[in-house]
Amino acid sequence: MIRMKKLYVLAIAIVTMASCKNQKPESTAGNEPQKAADTTPPKKEPIPISQPLVTNIYTADPSAHVFNGKIYVYPSHDYESGIPQDDLGSHFDMRDYHILSMDSIGSPVMDNGVAIDKKDVPWVGRQMWAPDAAYANGKYYLYFPAKDKQDIFRLGVATSANPTGPFKAEALPIKNSYSMDPCAFKDDNGTYYLYFGGIWGGQLQRWVNGKYDTTAIEPRDERDALGPRVAKLTKDMLQFAEPVKEIKILDSAGHALMGKDNNRRFFEASWMHKYKGKYYFSYSTGDTHYICYATGTSPYGPFTYKGVILNPVIGWTNHHSIVEFKGKWYLFYHDSSLSGGKTHLRCTKVTELHYNDDGSIQTITAYK
Repeated sequence: MIRMKKLYVLAIAIVTMASCKNQKPESTAGNEPQKAADTTPPKKEPIPISQPLVTNIYTADPSAHVFNGKIYVYPSHDYESGIPQDDLGSHFDMRDYHILSMDSIGSPVMDNGVAIDKKDVPWVGRQMWAPDAAYANGKYYLYFPAKDKQDIFRLGVATSANPTGPFKAEALPIKNSYSMDPCAFKDDNGTYYLYFGGIWGGQLQRWVNGKYDTTAIEPRDERDALGPRVAKLTKDMLQFAEPVKEIKILDSAGHALMGKDNNRRFFEASWMHKYKGKYYFSYSTGDTHYICYATGTSPYGPFTYKGVILNPVIGWTNHHSIVEFKGKWYLFYHDSSLSGGKTHLRCTKVTELHYNDDGSIQTITAYK
């Protein structure tokens, strides 16, 4: 009996404890334990130092030039193609070019409409990417990359009597041209050169042996990094006047940058300008998103790496141009701030660029 009583008492206790555990506590308003105050500062949104030049369309890869005392910008034209993003840039499926113009930095910017469309170029299949322009022989020349009907990037050229077009393309791409991102540079003696190239989606790695090879890959180790390409243009500006040459970018010790040096090696976005008699070759490092520059004494290089012009921007790509206007130097660039960070919907911007007394360029950060 005593044992049974003990068991009965124990059972009652267990049931009571379980019941209490499952009951909600009565309200004790004013006596609840208070959560610790969140002292984490709110995330600070980056404040751009510059605003988009135009907002009616998405633009990127701006190549700026001064013609007839005005500034003309030759960008690529982004739009929503609905193609999934990948490392080859398939979602960058641009199909035409709009040219921007302005009387001065800070003045109203005009979108001059479609200058040329891929449907007007017989050899083009898809993806009209970053262009550039030049003036010679009383004409304006638009250089542009696009994939041909075999899906191989080539460089095309189109001409116009006006800097804003419309442009009429040659029936065929420039002979022996390949890859992307052409940059037309006029040297002091009037000679024109075309710089170009871009790895990954730009297919430069497929031309390491001078022929298109889908099995070729970029060196990502201690081997020399792939260099951009350059060729002198013919007098009529329509063809290469010589075999294409590879440019070497060196470190301060005179050694070629290695393929694994992602923070400094060339990826895409060639640009050439001169400052106080020296050649400044600038470019994007691509997957590390810097605009870097290297200097030399010949348009063919080699060029010695000097530093960063522009730190990474909102979006994946970083692409630029540098131009002098009325005694000041300017950096044209893009980011994805207008689209809320969509990497394939970008906007063109401009900010002043400054040199130090030794000729080095002061690094720019596009946000405060």
